[in-house]
Amino acid sequence: MILTQNGIQLAEVEHTSEAKAFAHVRMALGSGADTAKVMQWEGGRWWHFETVNVEDVPDA
Repeated sequence: MILTQNGIQLAEVEHTSEAKAFAHVRMALGSGADTAKVMQWEGGRWWHFETVNVEDVPDA
């Protein structure tokens, strides 16, 4: 997952499951990041799975 704020990359975070990835998304978006780009490893390469914005997460 790639976290950004105001278009600047803050961090890349590895995850082992969708549930763990989205738990981290909620935490990160509640802590100042404004966008999380969730990637998925499939077929030997990374694919863009979903982009989540802070306004998309009610708990953020």
